[in-house]
Amino acid sequence: MGRWLLRMVLVVIALFVVVQFVPYGRDHTNPPVQAEPRWATAQTRELARNACFDCHSNVTTWPWYSKIAPGSWLIYNDVQGGREHLNFSEWNRPQEADDVVEAVQSGSMPPWYYKLMHPKARLSAAERDALIRGLAATLRNSPPPGG
Repeated sequence: MGRWLLRMVLVVIALFVVVQFVPYGRDHTNPPVQAEPRWATAQTRELARNACFDCHSNVTTWPWYSKIAPGSWLIYNDVQGGREHLNFSEWNRPQEADDVVEAVQSGSMPPWYYKLMHPKARLSAAERDALIRGLAATLRNSPPPGG
């Protein structure tokens, strides 16, 4: 039993080392900010920055663990998908912004796993309500093209 366990541990370590050479998820460049919405308030922007910008803007903060596979793959995929659907740094292009208020209201955004490592994204009920109101006002006053 002891040898079998040792072999399994060695296989897991070897696989961990091998996956570090997979190039996916290593591009941590942030494209330039093109245009932001006219935020309803500075507080709305600050709350969105804390809870949303890492995946929904071009000012992503890439933590150290975003460089270690397989976590780097998941984080990179989340950021790319988030930017594709809603990007506060490219407000000059069409966005899928219609669902953002509902996503924050329902608690699906920010996702639970993001909040584990990002304490600022753990909004209080009052902060979440302020963000919801602020996002709704921002979308009303500064909708993206086609939105």
